[in-house]
Amino acid sequence: MKRTAPFLVILTAACAAHSSSNAPAPAAARPAWDTAFTVAQRAVGVAASRADIEAIVREGMDRSHVGDDLAYLADVIGPRLTPSAAMKRANDWTATKFRQYGMDSTWLESWRFGRGWDRGMISVRMKAPHQRWLNAASWAWAPGTNGPTSGDVVYVNATTREDFNARFAGKLRGKWVLQRGPVYLWNPDGPPATRADSTNLDSLKRAALLASTPFRDSATTIMAGEGIAGFIGSGSKEHGLLNMSGSPARIYPFPYFVVDNETFGQMHRLLAKGERVTVEANIQNSFTPDSVVVYYTVGEIRGTERPDEVVLLGAHLDSWDLGTGTTDNGTGSIAVLEAARILKASGVRPRRTIRFALFSGEEEGLYGSKMYAQAHAAELPRFQSVLVLDNGTGRITGMALQGRNELRDMWRDLFAPLSALGPFHVRAGNKGGTDHLSFLPFGVPGFNYDQESRGYDHTHHSQIDTYDHAVLGDLRQAATVMAATAYELAQLNEQLPHLPRVAAGGP
Repeated sequence: MKRTAPFLVILTAACAAHSSSNAPAPAAARPAWDTAFTVAQRAVGVAASRADIEAIVREGMDRSHVGDDLAYLADVIGPRLTPSAAMKRANDWTATKFRQYGMDSTWLESWRFGRGWDRGMISVRMKAPHQRWLNAASWAWAPGTNGPTSGDVVYVNATTREDFNARFAGKLRGKWVLQRGPVYLWNPDGPPATRADSTNLDSLKRAALLASTPFRDSATTIMAGEGIAGFIGSGSKEHGLLNMSGSPARIYPFPYFVVDNETFGQMHRLLAKGERVTVEANIQNSFTPDSVVVYYTVGEIRGTERPDEVVLLGAHLDSWDLGTGTTDNGTGSIAVLEAARILKASGVRPRRTIRFALFSGEEEGLYGSKMYAQAHAAELPRFQSVLVLDNGTGRITGMALQGRNELRDMWRDLFAPLSALGPFHVRAGNKGGTDHLSFLPFGVPGFNYDQESRGYDHTHHSQIDTYDHAVLGDLRQAATVMAATAYELAQLNEQLPHLPRVAAGGP
């Protein structure tokens, strides 16, 4: 997932053991910012039976398979970079699990993904002002070096082309370039930040961003013409953690690697003091010569009365590759797989078809879900809703309405029979960076559940995105809530209204 701004509301509570009580949670006081309270509500009658919801909750909370399935996906299959061989193994394994869990149909759908990239060996060391090996990883879709490449480090802080020409043009050949200022993070081992500390930190972050933004968009092409050795970026997390991204839409013409934020800050301090900083990197990456075929995994429970109308539960199965892709988004994928198992094992019979889609290519820019939406454009007018889970291992805490504020009361009614697994909130607000966005231009009601954070800012895209950081009790709750709310939507007497399709048809 592409990291987005923090949620406006997070209600934290441990997931209580479920009970037979289905009383709705007390109505929350109206927050002044929540515009959903000012919108006329659409009357939507939730038709799922109490007995069916209780059966779903019992199956999900008492007989969960999430621990074993997540351990296999994370520990055995491991990281699933699109379009790696491990990603295809994950497609095949999840298809097998869908069949084992009794789906009425299961299949793989193919699509073409722009040039593949393979991460190779990397070694990076600082040679001056002292020598030590550095914690580093190549940015995705950046090439390797042609053997060990040594060069001085320089901070290019030009904000315009004229500024660059005056200070740096013709002086950068063979240099390793820092293109951003220091990344300011509060020391988590220091005293708690005061309001003044937070204000000062925010101002430093804004100043660094403004100083580097105007020239950065064209900097890659200009730097390539200067013959630089490559870019050095920051891991931008605490405690030596790295952060990863990249896309075949932006293939770098030179090497680009990230170091931990502590080393990145040290380089800036040394350069500011006039010290010489020299780095040697040896990176071995490779590309495919052309685009490659990749897949989504899809399973389906066929509806009994309206089989051509679809509730889609989705998550992305691909991941970055510094860790094992557990919280981003192995947990979401296993929740979708488990929701499918729960619905079949509980014996409920949805009126509409419930489809389970595990997308690929999300981390590089939502490519897989965009391609899926385009390929199924003729079918999308009959989609009841798209529900996505992609904010880590945490329990579901509620729903952001994604501009559909008239459905606030409906979502409260959907959560009400699940109050033992709550509390839940329903709020006005848009979630960014996940696969539900690919369906919105087609008018489909699309949502991404709010979740407890559970350290997601640390694990996401980093080398500690591993099984150790999964919270299995939360994952049981999330899969159960997904199963129940998908079933409730499948049972509605009416189809939810779609918004007008965006001109030119989709993403």
